[in-house]
Amino acid sequence: MSCSSGNSSGRSVLTEDARKRKRMESNRDSARRSRLRKQKHVDDLTTQIDLLLKEKTQIVSGMNVTNQSYIAVESQNSVLRAQKNELTQRLQSLNEILSFVNMGNGFVDDFQTMNFMMMGNNNMYLMNQQKPIMASSDMFQYY
Repeated sequence: MSCSSGNSSGRSVLTEDARKRKRMESNRDSARRSRLRKQKHVDDLTTQIDLLLKEKTQIVSGMNVTNQSYIAVESQNSVLRAQKNELTQRLQSLNEILSFVNMGNGFVDDFQTMNFMMMGNNNMYLMNQQKPIMASSDMFQYY
């Protein structure tokens, strides 16, 4: 009997060692799978970072183009505003001259009075009569 009990305790030790080895191997496989999953996750995140950086570069580039277009339009608007102001002043001067001419029933009897009026209040009209509008987009630079 003592032989059979020694034999059975030997089998239980073998069985316990086999279970231990099997559990260790299972744990190794599980750890390996976990490392692989983690590595795949890191690789996916790296790929996502690369895509987002490319997208950011494209967006920044688009913003720069849009900003340059905005600056150009603002410059053109400034030129147009300056031209509008100059033309408004010219129109006002012409309307004043027309009003003066119409006061005299269409005839200017006194050339000196007409000359005085044109040189006095409306000298901007006469000075700019032969000159083109000088505003340009180079005059207005925005940063």
